[in-house]
Amino acid sequence: MARRVLLADDHAIVRQGIRALLERAGYQVVAEASNGHEAVHLATDLAPDVAVLDLAMPLLNGLEAARAIREAAPRTRTLLLTMHTEDQYVLAALEAGVRGCVIKAHAVEDLIRALEEVQRGQVYLSPSMSRALVEAYLARTEVPPDPLTARERQVLQLVAEGKTTKEIAQLLEISVKGVESHRARIMDKLGIHHTAGLVRYAIRHGITQV
Repeated sequence: MARRVLLADDHAIVRQGIRALLERAGYQVVAEASNGHEAVHLATDLAPDVAVLDLAMPLLNGLEAARAIREAAPRTRTLLLTMHTEDQYVLAALEAGVRGCVIKAHAVEDLIRALEEVQRGQVYLSPSMSRALVEAYLARTEVPPDPLTARERQVLQLVAEGKTTKEIAQLLEISVKGVESHRARIMDKLGIHHTAGLVRYAIRHGITQV
């Protein structure tokens, strides 16, 4: 049975509470991360059985981290903790390869069950999320195509969080010119030509919680 878990949340007190819950249930928390970038690096290095990711993390949100982990550590299953139950978030998470979605406020009740289901190769959704997904399916709701690439979404989140071009280049390990090129393409694709507009777009589409 899969027992090695990576835990990622930007609030230390939340990580402590979830860690205690997991350890009481017999899971081993092999590492903790405070942001999405750190979670991806740790998952790549440690290949845990499951990565439990908060959706609203700085530098790289949980959804983008899940996508990156699927590429870097394909044997690691991902489980998302979120405050959102809207169908677009649920469908986007499943599309990103997330195997479980748990409402953060119900983590104590749902998390262990979610891990058990994910370990069996199943998909687990908190009850209200299941309703949202069914309603979305019945209404034939689809996730609108995202005009941005994964890298552009990463750059957009960092821009919205107030990072400078140089800081973004260091975090993503690319050149300053590369960051400027990504930013220009983002603005062109979205038809937005000022930072305030980019911030509003990022918040509205759940890329950042700023």
